[in-house]
Amino acid sequence: MQENILSNTILPICFTIFLQYTMKKILSYTIICCFFLVAITCKAQAQKTKKVKAEYYRLTVYHFAGKEQEQLLDEYLEKALLPGLHKNKFKNIGVFKPIANDTAADKKLYVYIPSNTIEALTTIESLMYNDSAFRLAAKLYLAAAFDKPPFTRYENTLMKAFRLATKMNLPVLNSAKAERIYELRSYESATDGLYRNKVHMFNEGHEIELFKKLNFNAVFYADVLMGDRMPNLIYMTCFENMAVRDEHWKAFGSSPEWKAMSSSPFYQHNVSKADIILMHATPYSDF
Repeated sequence: MQENILSNTILPICFTIFLQYTMKKILSYTIICCFFLVAITCKAQAQKTKKVKAEYYRLTVYHFAGKEQEQLLDEYLEKALLPGLHKNKFKNIGVFKPIANDTAADKKLYVYIPSNTIEALTTIESLMYNDSAFRLAAKLYLAAAFDKPPFTRYENTLMKAFRLATKMNLPVLNSAKAERIYELRSYESATDGLYRNKVHMFNEGHEIELFKKLNFNAVFYADVLMGDRMPNLIYMTCFENMAVRDEHWKAFGSSPEWKAMSSSPFYQHNVSKADIILMHATPYSDF
């Protein structure tokens, strides 16, 4: 009798309780695992879709007339400005002189400074002048007499990196620094609409992709936010030497991709003026 009660009543009840407890545990673990997997998936998707923040660039162009001004500018940049910028965590600063300086009356010197924020680029002067070490190193430049200035004038251009080229790239070159050719191109457009069309050509039109495919060693591509020429975009490519530069542009011009882009009705008349500046890096340039 007692055995029947145990087998027919108590054991089924115990089994049912055990089963319910086990199922609850399994369900709890399942819910926890599901939440965990959803969290991992959401995080991965967020990282995948997260936009990479575009860099900002400042391009300062110094104009000078002769050797005396050039020497003073070089000394200021090499001994004062670049060390001061490096001290304040700026890096990959480029200093270049156009090849055309040899015969030009208006000689130029280009200083390229990249940064993660536009604020950093617009406060460089106050940052430097508040540093006593900088002021000491820049003494000759800062104290130059009115009739012996270190330049005839200079202008600053502020830029923001393109959507599909958000970060600068240091060039991969094996030749001696003095042989390398740095090519700065400035494209102006007749209207804002045509300017946007040219920027689209670089990004969605795959012009950047073509430069990469042909190993142009592009340093940056950028929209000009503030400058003396608007609307305007600027980009820089570089080469081992002049012969290699010419070979690359020949390959670019004859490529099927460029022929298709340049002949597309969608991309017509989007550049009204193009300036091409071929330059050498100074010995103290970061790249």
